[in-house]
Amino acid sequence: MKSTPAWVAVVVLLPALVNGARNEVDAQPCATVLASGSVVPLGSPVTATCVIRDDCPLVAGQAVRIEWRLGDRILPGGPADAEGGRVSRVVIPSFNLTREFLTCCVQASPAQVVAGVEIRAGYPPEAPQNLSCTTNLTNPNTLTCSWDAGQQETHLHTKDSNENNTYEPPPGVHRYSIPRSGFVLFSDIRISVKAVNELGEATSAPLVLEPVSAAKFDPPTIVRIQTKKYGCLQLSWNLSQQQAWMVNWRLDLEVRRRLAVQAVSGQWSEQPILLNGVKTTRSVDLCRLLHGTRYLAQIRVRYQGGPWSEWSSSRSGVTLENAPSGRLDWWMKASWEGMEKQLNILLFWKPSKQFRANGQNVSYAVSGKKLAGANGKVCSTTGNYCSFHLPRGVKKVYLSAVNAVGKSSPTEVRIHPPRAREVVSNVTVVPQDDRSLLVRWRSQLSSGLTGFVVEWRPLLQTDLSFTQFEFTAQNQTQLLIAGSFEPYKPYGISVYPRFKDGIGFPQTVDAYSREKAPSMAPKIQIKKVWKSHVELAWDEIPLEQRNGCIQNYTVFYCDPKGNFQVVNADPKERRVVLNGLNSESLYEAFLMVSTLGGSLNGSTVHFKVENFDAAAVVEIVTVSLVGLLLAGIIVVGTCFSNKRLKGHFWPAVPDPANSSIKRWTSESTQDSNVAFDNEEPNPMYLSHLSFLDVPVKPRKKDDDPWLSNAEDTSDLGESICGSPLPTDYSGSNSDSVPYATVVFSGPRNSTTPEDPHVYLRSESTQPLLETEESFSPKCYHNMATAGMPSEQCFFGPSPDCVPETGEGGGELWDDFPFLRALALNDTEND
Repeated sequence: MKSTPAWVAVVVLLPALVNGARNEVDAQPCATVLASGSVVPLGSPVTATCVIRDDCPLVAGQAVRIEWRLGDRILPGGPADAEGGRVSRVVIPSFNLTREFLTCCVQASPAQVVAGVEIRAGYPPEAPQNLSCTTNLTNPNTLTCSWDAGQQETHLHTKDSNENNTYEPPPGVHRYSIPRSGFVLFSDIRISVKAVNELGEATSAPLVLEPVSAAKFDPPTIVRIQTKKYGCLQLSWNLSQQQAWMVNWRLDLEVRRRLAVQAVSGQWSEQPILLNGVKTTRSVDLCRLLHGTRYLAQIRVRYQGGPWSEWSSSRSGVTLENAPSGRLDWWMKASWEGMEKQLNILLFWKPSKQFRANGQNVSYAVSGKKLAGANGKVCSTTGNYCSFHLPRGVKKVYLSAVNAVGKSSPTEVRIHPPRAREVVSNVTVVPQDDRSLLVRWRSQLSSGLTGFVVEWRPLLQTDLSFTQFEFTAQNQTQLLIAGSFEPYKPYGISVYPRFKDGIGFPQTVDAYSREKAPSMAPKIQIKKVWKSHVELAWDEIPLEQRNGCIQNYTVFYCDPKGNFQVVNADPKERRVVLNGLNSESLYEAFLMVSTLGGSLNGSTVHFKVENFDAAAVVEIVTVSLVGLLLAGIIVVGTCFSNKRLKGHFWPAVPDPANSSIKRWTSESTQDSNVAFDNEEPNPMYLSHLSFLDVPVKPRKKDDDPWLSNAEDTSDLGESICGSPLPTDYSGSNSDSVPYATVVFSGPRNSTTPEDPHVYLRSESTQPLLETEESFSPKCYHNMATAGMPSEQCFFGPSPDCVPETGEGGGELWDDFPFLRALALNDTEND
């Protein structure tokens, strides 16, 4: 390119206006400006000369004064005497503008611009750097080169071009694709880039290459993944269809792999494996992999140190399974059940750093014996915990991992009963970030202490499989636990002390990785209202809506005058009593609940205290009613316990339909207490039973024992009322109304009666049966017994009582069941 000329003349044509009318003669320039250059290095000096023609109508017949301007700024200058004041020259010591107009003006009223020139300034171009080229083997084949234009801005238009076959990219573009006709794949070519502007040119360092070695291949394809030996995967691959003609080429190949369970993270933690000189028809083996594990793999290729292709798409494969290896870390909690006869066991486990599942479908078995078969299993599960019962005295169980190939070596789990030891205190949890929590605690000195267990789980999850645990040393009192902690969700964190012979009592706290204001505020409920104070209460916020640990509840209330009062409530009690209230005012209150992450105000309630103490009145009335009720119970109880009062209000009238004497034997008559045979079904007892010793007097054969002793039957015996009395008890009870009297002819303690027993009806005037008329005693027959006459006149001295004879006399007993039951079996007495 030709260099910029030292002097460039730029003529600006200006139409001449004289007296506001255009000159009919062809317009001619009034002046000419000559500058040292129109493009100059930035900061260099610039010189310019302005020459005004003699026939310029603006200066005809008058003195000329010339003025220079650079943009809007006036520059100092002077006239050249040789030209009679019509030539002026100006010098700019340093031109620091990238582009500006320099004008020559004639001082008139107003000043008129007669000529001017545009001057641009900049820097020469820098040589392009970092030239690189890449061959594209897809159709159409191209060779794309790119470079850096340099750090310095030239402020001038710069052109880039190749040295031999010239290709000029668009302005500002620093890459160019050479078509397939411009290069040969297997021949070396020399490429350079030249930068040119008005101030100079610069050329990059040349790049010599074979286009095929700069080829960037299309992403290859993994055709299949096979498993032929333990711990290895075999990858079969090929190039794209457009590059399939490159058969048996030796390419460099890189393989990267990761566990399939890590695909969620999207990161490849493994470093790529480089394989040099691999033929396109050859498969690749990846070894030293875990057994029974699914992997994802990708590959990329290049030729002779050229650029790498893009990574292929992922393909998965599973290595051959083997029996699990390594041990399991376990954590056990035990509690007694059933009078300490058996233990409830909750066993958790997780893989240790040495554990390898070596299979896809892994389950876990807990057995009571080290080499026990299926019959010795305590439990089997695919999860990470198990609960079971063990009898007292079992010292250990065994935990194993099982897959389709085999089982791991059993991990011994020692069974320790719970220990009532409290060692841990002051557990605190400090969030470090959204994924970690710092747990601190204090411990007391205790013999046999071997360490601690920190256990945590999400409280909103009922599944115990979310439980996690970590062990710490004896002298450690803090632990940083990490995991997928969700913000605003509660976690229960417990610290257990471990002893040589068991686990002590834990201390548990709730924790959040991040807190915010609760999602809801509880509604205030008015529980009690007094004359000058009121009790307010509210329900507990559901756990899923707390969004943090509740620090306090604050009740704000005010009267109609706007006087605000604040009362803090205990978060555990959830109630508060507002005192000193005015019964004539309507109060307004609302509740604010706070966590470490914020506060939330609840709805507003209105209340007014009573003019009188309604609660006190209710309390007095309640106490009075209870007192009256107790007094009534005492009075009724006293009445029932006093026989005279009871007999006065409720006379003891026996029910003949439900009264009987079962059987009197010689033993029963001699006994001091009345005895009953519990084996005899459906016994019927007398309501009142009296015993009377009748004195034995000499008498005639025709004397009637009932008539001779009638005056002695008015006070026969004491009412027994269902309870046996001593045989020597005698007395009279005016409250009792005897129904009938049994009179023995001999002493009641005698073994054999001298004469038959007789029955004497009571003199009571009270009718005993609905069909019986008062004051009309009738004759009844005694039941026939051995040695007793078949006729007998019983009740009273009534002359109308005529003895009845005949076999049908026994039918009279059906009218009087009470006397029917008074049959005496003399045979048994004998």
